[in-house]
Amino acid sequence: MKSRLNFHKVQPAAYTAMDALDSYVDHSSIDPLHRELIKIRASQINGCAYCVDMHSSDGMKAGASEQKIFLVSAWKEAGSIFSDEERLIFQLTEEITYIHRNGLSDDAYDRAIQVFGEEKTAQIIMAIVTINAWNRIGVATNMHPVKR
Repeated sequence: MKSRLNFHKVQPAAYTAMDALDSYVDHSSIDPLHRELIKIRASQINGCAYCVDMHSSDGMKAGASEQKIFLVSAWKEAGSIFSDEERLIFQLTEEITYIHRNGLSDDAYDRAIQVFGEEKTAQIIMAIVTINAWNRIGVATNMHPVKR
């Protein structure tokens, strides 16, 4: 594939703004493993191999087993591998990532408020929005994982 621009070098102010969103998410009350699961699932949907690779590795560093990482794309069929909270986080991630379909359903939103409360639900939404923005930068600029 043809090499494309390095966003950080060409638009450093925009990159810094994205980093600020990441910092916000990193300092939120979302469990570190849950943050990585959000990033993995959104990145899978968006086809950002660079982010899937990076956040799968980060997810294992945050305590996820390989099995859990391998099953993110099949979370609905994975049975008890994922907690009820994680399954709700995946539902939110998918509905917000696929926002053009039906938006965020009332059911998912209401359950999120019930389970996480307003503040944490807002943080989860921002985590999903942030990784979706990073995915669009990664895919648009042809970022690919480095072979290890």
